[in-house]
Amino acid sequence: MTASAPAAAHKRENLLVNIVCNIVVPTLVLTKLSGDNRLGPLWGLVVALLFPLGYGIYDFVRRRKANFISILGIVSVLLTGGLGLMKVGGFWFAVKDAAVPALIGLSVLVSMKTKSPLLKEMFFNEQIVDVPRVETALAVHGKQREFERLMVRSSLWLVGAFFLSAVLNYLLARHLLISPPGTPEFNAELGRMHVLSWPVIVVPSMAVMLLAFWQLISGLKALTGLTMDEIFRGEAEKKPDSV
Repeated sequence: MTASAPAAAHKRENLLVNIVCNIVVPTLVLTKLSGDNRLGPLWGLVVALLFPLGYGIYDFVRRRKANFISILGIVSVLLTGGLGLMKVGGFWFAVKDAAVPALIGLSVLVSMKTKSPLLKEMFFNEQIVDVPRVETALAVHGKQREFERLMVRSSLWLVGAFFLSAVLNYLLARHLLISPPGTPEFNAELGRMHVLSWPVIVVPSMAVMLLAFWQLISGLKALTGLTMDEIFRGEAEKKPDSV
């Protein structure tokens, strides 16, 4: 009975399903199904909200933990749908698209002063890393302060990734959204913007995030003397604890 408790407390999340429910499907609904000849703007907004809201509730019941991407998805859908209902121009869409990653970046920055930095939540958690083993190795080698400095550097790289995303989002929206709001041309431009966001925004931002992750893991290897297999949770569970 006690052996199953940690497994229940650390149920792993399917990242692909997370992204599909919180980002992909709401985007498709807002850009493809919110026209007057389909769901309409209001019901398009309602249907788009159901996916991140439903997934967030499901994940909270399952893991007893608020899903950050679901919260982001709900905020993004509310902003996009609300702006669509108000028929505002492309400038405000550009501001919205820049504001979401900028707010995340600010959240990461502010969280660095708390007991639970977002970098730890995203990368240095027990679903990915064998945290007890790493912390034991840091204590044995007397590298706790160096580890804190490593977390700060990696967090700043993560902040940079989100701020880069904010700038690229704004520039892309200002470049593409030129037609009057509420027109078929404007909806087509909105759909084109979401398609281009992958090569123009997501790829560069992900590259910076991966750099932050690589810096964290390579720093952990240097500070602890552990191998990659010993640091990552999936491999560490197969071996007895050692430093």
